[in-house]
Amino acid sequence: MASPSISDAAVASPVTPVALDPSPVASRPPAATAPVRKRPVLLLDQRPHPSTPTSRTAAAAAAAAAPLSQARRKRGLSSSGRPRWQTALSVAAKNAALLAVLLYLGDQAWRWAHPAPLAQPDDAALAGYTARVNDVEASLARAFGALKVQLEAVDRKIDGEVGAARGELAALLEEKRLAIEGQLNLLDARTDELNDALGGLRRMEFLRKDQFEAFLDEFKESLGSNSGTEVDLDQVRALAREIVMREIEKHAADGVGRVDYAVGSAGGRVVRYSEAYDAGKRGGLLSALPFGGGDNGDQSQKILQPSFGEPGQCFPLKGSSGFVEIQLRKGIIPEAITLEHVSKDVAYDMSTAPKDCRLSGWYQGTHTETPPNHAAEMYALTEFTYDLAKNNIQTFDITAPDVGVVNMVRLDFTSNHGSSALTCIYRIRVHGHEPVTPVIASPLP
Repeated sequence: MASPSISDAAVASPVTPVALDPSPVASRPPAATAPVRKRPVLLLDQRPHPSTPTSRTAAAAAAAAAPLSQARRKRGLSSSGRPRWQTALSVAAKNAALLAVLLYLGDQAWRWAHPAPLAQPDDAALAGYTARVNDVEASLARAFGALKVQLEAVDRKIDGEVGAARGELAALLEEKRLAIEGQLNLLDARTDELNDALGGLRRMEFLRKDQFEAFLDEFKESLGSNSGTEVDLDQVRALAREIVMREIEKHAADGVGRVDYAVGSAGGRVVRYSEAYDAGKRGGLLSALPFGGGDNGDQSQKILQPSFGEPGQCFPLKGSSGFVEIQLRKGIIPEAITLEHVSKDVAYDMSTAPKDCRLSGWYQGTHTETPPNHAAEMYALTEFTYDLAKNNIQTFDITAPDVGVVNMVRLDFTSNHGSSALTCIYRIRVHGHEPVTPVIASPLP
């Protein structure tokens, strides 16, 4: 709905339609010769609403503004204050711009709907393009070739540097190895010297503490209670002479001074053994020894007889390991075993001596016993090593606890001192004591 002022102005003075003429006023033709084209004007009902309180005020304002509007029309000015030709020019420019935009959009739509066919290149253009491609490929090939040469040069340089570093490291490691090897050899030499020194100390056979105390007690007893604290030199000499004579008598009694229950002259015998060494088939120096060649009876019984320290008076067994089973003269409680070899002072070769040994025992019943033929399992009595650095007659104590009565023993040797052909056993002795009461079979420990 229109404002009251405009309604009042429309009612007070009706507006006469004015035709717009963009031409200047001076160039207009006379009014009598140029008929004026009238434009229809749509007039809205500008009457105020009866309920509007300010109708009279708006009417008064419209009546006051009517003369000003008529004066403006007479001067040829538009409602915005610009000349009419400028307004018409602006409208035309806008319409031209809009028409240009519409033409551009239509052209683009046409181009999109009807794309132009691709132009076929001619042979010359294809040849030029191919030539350029070939030039690029040749350039790339030259570049790759140069890069490959550089990479090969770098690889050779790296290989040379790595080889030089490897050689230096190998030389350094070899130098360190030689130095360590020299130190180890020096340590081995010192170890051998220490072992020789310890062996010399062992061969000196110093008295143990208990032996010295026993000797001292015996010496004090020999002096008697009336001798006081003074010790005469003649008394010491007499006691020493007595001890020496006692040792001589002991060694004269079969060399160890202990009863041998395996001696052949008293009933001991070898019942089984591993493969014997036949020296007669090989010939040479061994065949000239007493155990080589010929048939001299059962050679195994030599190990139960005195050998008198003669080289070659032994029972040879084939290889570096074997065994010998011996039946004792009667059942005993074993205490020790003595293994004898020829003395190194007169031996031809000490490599045939047994080294690591094990002694086992059991009680083998006879047919006259009740119950007959008790077959007890054998059990280990002791293990020992025959040492060439010591005396040629070596005694080893039984180490098994709670040993019962045995009448069969077995000596197993698992190695010798270097010979792979044979092992020589000169003599075996078994020591012990007879049980207080007769025993048919010994229980296992």
